[in-house]
Amino acid sequence: MPIKFVTVIFPLALPKLYAYSVPEEMQSTIKIGVRVEVSLKNKLYSAIVAEIHEDLALEYKAKPIVAMLDKVPLVTEHQLTLWRWMADYYCCTVGEVMNVAMPSGLKLESETRVVYNGDFDEQVHELSDDEYLVAEAVSIQNELTILQIQEILNKKTIFPVLRSLLDKKVISIKEELIEKFKPKMASFMTLNEPYKSDINRLTEAFDLVTKSEKQTKILLAFVQLSRNKHFTLPVSDICQLSGTDSSVVQALVKKDIFTVSKQRLSRIFNNGISNDETEALQSLSDQQIIALDEIRVCLENNQPVLLHGITGSGKTRVYAELIQQNLAAGKQSLYLLPEIALTNHMVERLKTIFGADVLVYHSRMNNQERVEMWNATLMGAKIIIAARSGIFLPFIHLGLVIVDEEHDPSFKQNDPNPRYNARDAAIYMSHHAGADIVLGSATPSLESYANAVNKKYGLVHMADRHGESVLPKIKIVDLKDEHKDKRFKGIFSHELITAIEDALVNKSQVLLFQNRRGYAPTINCHVCGWKADCANCDVHLTVHKAFNELRCHYCGTRSKIPVQCPACGNHDLFEQGFGTEKIEEDIKSLFPTALIARLDMDTAKTKVAFENIIHDFEERRIDILVGTQMITKGLDFGNISLVGVLNADAILRYPDLRANERAFQLLTQVSGRAGRRAIQGQVIIQTYDPSHPVIIETMHHMYDRFFERESAERKAFVYPPYFRMIQIELLHKNAGTCAHAAGVYADMVRKLIGNRIIGPAVPSISRIRGQYIQTITIKMEKDSKVVSKIKQIILEEREKLRLIPACKSVRVNIDVDPY
Repeated sequence: MPIKFVTVIFPLALPKLYAYSVPEEMQSTIKIGVRVEVSLKNKLYSAIVAEIHEDLALEYKAKPIVAMLDKVPLVTEHQLTLWRWMADYYCCTVGEVMNVAMPSGLKLESETRVVYNGDFDEQVHELSDDEYLVAEAVSIQNELTILQIQEILNKKTIFPVLRSLLDKKVISIKEELIEKFKPKMASFMTLNEPYKSDINRLTEAFDLVTKSEKQTKILLAFVQLSRNKHFTLPVSDICQLSGTDSSVVQALVKKDIFTVSKQRLSRIFNNGISNDETEALQSLSDQQIIALDEIRVCLENNQPVLLHGITGSGKTRVYAELIQQNLAAGKQSLYLLPEIALTNHMVERLKTIFGADVLVYHSRMNNQERVEMWNATLMGAKIIIAARSGIFLPFIHLGLVIVDEEHDPSFKQNDPNPRYNARDAAIYMSHHAGADIVLGSATPSLESYANAVNKKYGLVHMADRHGESVLPKIKIVDLKDEHKDKRFKGIFSHELITAIEDALVNKSQVLLFQNRRGYAPTINCHVCGWKADCANCDVHLTVHKAFNELRCHYCGTRSKIPVQCPACGNHDLFEQGFGTEKIEEDIKSLFPTALIARLDMDTAKTKVAFENIIHDFEERRIDILVGTQMITKGLDFGNISLVGVLNADAILRYPDLRANERAFQLLTQVSGRAGRRAIQGQVIIQTYDPSHPVIIETMHHMYDRFFERESAERKAFVYPPYFRMIQIELLHKNAGTCAHAAGVYADMVRKLIGNRIIGPAVPSISRIRGQYIQTITIKMEKDSKVVSKIKQIILEEREKLRLIPACKSVRVNIDVDPY
């Protein structure tokens, strides 16, 4: 039977899928996963066909599809299954998942165009000045976009003008679907016959241009680049080498020596390394061979595998071996990293091994590149290294997923919907696609390790460092004793200063870690107690001395550092605390001859800036590198002999259920940067609480003890991974409205789920970007039926809350697994 109806997904937060009728001419060609042009609320969209139906009972009359935009599906059925699962699991709509999943270049929306209806001379006296300007402009151009009219009137609000012109029938409105993706085109020049088939006859071509020096240079450049093998080359390359321009090329075209044509270029296959230039994999160590054998056993039992390998144990070599085996089987590999920009050396290492088979996908790519990556994946791209968004790519033969640094919080999307964890989504995706999955970390998350202990995941250990490298020696400095002995110089303990001196004498490098950027967390007045606060958020403004600014790290508000107290006029303001900028300043005064740099979001805003700092450090043009947690991710350099953690207490005292876990992971990861070759490194951790269990466990590399102690606390206080958790956030610009709505919503839900609900409560930061916040936490047993029922309840009660007039403007965000 012919397909008469389809249900489609829009990139919008719509509560359900809409149905459309299929015109007769499309019934034999329509497929699940193709884009179709459809109308919704008088606007055109490209939507994805999710289901096809021979017949469908509807309560409304289905509009017909306007056009089919693709001949082959752009979205696979595996992807659609993942989208539906994510929408259900993370309490959002499929449209919100689609909006995040697909590159914007593939999500087409119509552009409103204003069309001239004809003569308006008879109404000219009835038109206002703005109406006359628009009418005259449209009469000349025949069509104008909304943006063009805004520019003509120099106004943002133009709809009253358009409404009046519509009423007077001077103009009409039409919608047109705009194609956002544009292929990259370039001019190529091809050598014509007879020169192409008989290279010796090129002397005849040189005879034809003997009177023109520039044309001769073009011919010489072409011969040089072609090397008698490639007879079609980019015009830009030839002009650059010859020092001429395209007009000279056109002169050679007229002499019938070359033909110039436009060709489509790839934006993503230009990584600079061909498959002929790759390096062979290094031989495996005994530990790596054992690990691979154990991984294979687990994968044969269809289990996800957790690879727990200490820092420097050679996990990357194991991953490369698995990728090579998957490549030989003709399948695609997805390698997920928390942040591509911060792990560039990993990308380069894999490119060196696998060459042009490696493609990279991340948030810093432009929309055109993302579309090309999407299409390349559909065409069977072999190895893709990606940040969390890589799980949404349309794999057709996925065989292997690797989630490196699986514990990293960057895998969790906090805003907007879906608030997903890429690690968890990757496990579902690999299971549904029949692909293998390996999670790797030196400091696994409690969730993953608990699953491994409970035999849900396979567990493989790599307990020794690779080669001659050994774990660093970790020393704890008690800052209370330093204060008593009056040896503490503001930021640096006497012991740390001595260790830095020794490292510099031995020509080795130093990392200094402080997880706070800026010069100081706040600026105070000691006379009246004034502090610089953000006008939009309930936080202090951070001092950034290099820019002479106070900045909010939440909303981006900036202001100049005041020269006097705005409250009392006192000129003696002082900075409280310290960030990476102050550390850099102080360390320069202590070691004036050392080469010092800083790595944080202020100095490494762009990928190029980040890579320049890392390259200088690798080339030993930096002796001391000060940084935030950016320096804990993926630095693998052999000359780092010392790592200093300047304030471990700030990490431990963060008000969050995962504070201890994050602290252990950060301290272990940053410690792992030291001594990654033959010479043992040293780590100095400064703290006022040397007996804190996390400090002790980090010092002695005791992950098992940390896991047991933290697990006992989580069980006692009903926290994940032994219980499930959902956090609900209510936001409104009025504090009273927000509090009222939170109270009403909590009471509604509490009646249905009992004491599983906690709150509402005001969080530690009660206002961000002008929005007041109330939080409600739900803890529940790990029973899938109970969890599904509670999700259904909180969604239904949210809809009921929106019907209450006093609460309908309050935003309610639901975050499943908010950790």
